[in-house]
Amino acid sequence: MADIIAIASDHAAIELKAILADWLREQGHEVLDLGPATADSVDYPDYGYKLAETVASGAAAKGVALCGSGIGISIAVNRNPGVRCALVSDGLSARLSRQHNDANVVAMGARLIGVDSAKDCLAAFLATPFEGGRHQRRVDKLSNPANAKEPA
Repeated sequence: MADIIAIASDHAAIELKAILADWLREQGHEVLDLGPATADSVDYPDYGYKLAETVASGAAAKGVALCGSGIGISIAVNRNPGVRCALVSDGLSARLSRQHNDANVVAMGARLIGVDSAKDCLAAFLATPFEGGRHQRRVDKLSNPANAKEPA
């Protein structure tokens, strides 16, 4: 069975959000569209925080965060210690975000990425498992900075 994927955006990415939500459903995923529902101006942190809480709580396995650049909403999502959001622009960065960082949210900028590239990023993100191994201790430190060591 496919994962539940949460998706949220701001007004600048509402069209890309709709396209990716439909594409995810075509791929067999259940999609939680967290908004917004219209292109009226909204504040991306509100939607980023809602998306982060949805993923961190386990209500969705992964998330997709979208705004004009992808930067603002990714910062908002990453405020939640239970989430690792990676801003990506190509399939390789999306794949590495999963392999090495165990990212559970992917962010993209609707004004910077085309639809086909966004689908490629999302496909790579969803298909790639976390490698674990030497990466696990690093990922553990992302959610618990107290475990980080003082650099030499």
